[in-house]
This record gives sequence, C-alpha cells and structure tokens, in this order.
Amino acid sequence: MIKSWMVIGALTLLVAFAGSWSTPNSIRWFNRLTRPRWLTFEPAIPFIWTTIFICGAWSTYIVWESEPGSAKTWQLMGLYLLLEVVTIAYTPVMFRLRSLRVGTIIGASGAILSVILALLVLQISGWAFVLLLPYLIWSPIGTYTTWEMIKLNPEDA
Repeated sequence: MIKSWMVIGALTLLVAFAGSWSTPNSIRWFNRLTRPRWLTFEPAIPFIWTTIFICGAWSTYIVWESEPGSAKTWQLMGLYLLLEVVTIAYTPVMFRLRSLRVGTIIGASGAILSVILALLVLQISGWAFVLLLPYLIWSPIGTYTTWEMIKLNPEDA
C-alpha cells in the first residue's frame, strides 16, 4: 500500500523539478544583476529552500493524517499545492520575462498564501504550523531582496 507521506513527497519533488528549468541566457541575465551589499548568504539559498520544502511536505503530511480524505483536508492539500506552485514559479517566470518586478509579485503572493495557509493549519495542528515557520520567515526576506534588486537594476524591473 502506498503511504500518504510517499505521495506527498513525490508530488513535492515532481512540482519542484517541473519548475526548475532555466535557459543559459536567463541564468546569465540573472547572474549579471547587481545585488544588495548585504546579500552575503546567496550560496545558502538552495539549502534554505530545500529545508523549507522538507518542512512544508512534513506539515502537509501532518495535516493529511489529522483527518485523511475529508473535504477540509483536500482543500488544504490544494492550498499547499498552490503555495508550492507559486513558489516554484518564481524562478522560471521571472527568468523568462526577465523582470524583477514579476519576481517580487510572485514572491509576495507566496508570502500572502503562506500566511493564509499557516492560519488555517494552526487550527488543526501546532506542529504543522511550526513546520511552516521557515517559509513564513524566509519568503518575505526573499521577496524583499528581489524588490531591493529592482532599485539596483532599474532596467530589469
């Protein structure tokens, strides 16, 4: 029998990998952008996001197991999935459009969705909520960083 954590993990990885495409030109565009001086932690960002996705998947599992198959749980699963799709869309959409403004909008959308999800999840499980804290903390930082980059790269806004 397939366990719920296997399905959640597989879907998390599938969405993450589906949105991970970038062209060499897009990568060059992003790499040439000026960054804020305080952005000293850029090499850690992939590890930060990996941690956030693991915590998010674990939170999803806890919520699913609290009331598997109920309408409310399915709605929350949809919100978890929407949050991941929005989050993953940041890089390919911003790179394709070469627009930091679009990246900021996508980042802010993820931050807002994460707050809504966290408040709904808090009613079900404190641990599931706690596992969303890395997203709740990091998403505004990433969004703010992209917004700051607009000021440093106005031609790429």
